[in-house]
Amino acid sequence: MSTPAPALAALARWAPAYARVALAAAFLSAVASRLSAWGGNDFAAFERYTAEVNAFLPAAAAPFLARAATVLEASLGLALLVGWRLRWVALGAAGLLALFAIAMAVSFGLKSPLDYSVFSASACALLLARASASGP
Repeated sequence: MSTPAPALAALARWAPAYARVALAAAFLSAVASRLSAWGGNDFAAFERYTAEVNAFLPAAAAPFLARAATVLEASLGLALLVGWRLRWVALGAAGLLALFAIAMAVSFGLKSPLDYSVFSASACALLLARASASGP
């Protein structure tokens, strides 16, 4: 049984919007968490986690990496949310998520980025970039 053309057209229209908002929410929620907006952890805890994720780098790099990740995630999240330069922002999001996944795999093993769906999120961002390049 084939899917009717109107259903495929609706999917093509709504799937990229869903991916865009989901990725934006993930980035912005992560930033909010490390700024204690969700309660619990604070930025110092995020710096410690950054040092663990990047255990293969000097510990002195962790504060810079934590701040850079926060700025990038906030910027990408906001840009995704408003749809600004979507193809390039989605490619940047895919790259950043791939770097996170690789760092997690190197430091914690492959199970960690798989459990947290980081590779999946990176792939979602790549598909969003492709949809944005071919969209209206």
